[in-house]
Amino acid sequence: MKDYLVIYEQAEDGGWGAHSPDVDGVFALGRTRPEVESRMAEALSAHLAHLRESGRPVPDPHTDAGRVAA
Repeated sequence: MKDYLVIYEQAEDGGWGAHSPDVDGVFALGRTRPEVESRMAEALSAHLAHLRESGRPVPDPHTDAGRVAA
């Protein structure tokens, strides 16, 4: 099992979005952070399973994130 970076962003209306810079085309939306985390995990797992089943390459994780105090 590989770990993929997921970016979570809160919208102005309080909802949440998520995407992974390592895997094109996989996104999730939710009303709360826990909801979007769950939906993103499901979406990412399903997408990667589909790639494997169809014989297409599965991207390797290649991004990382950090924070800088300013």
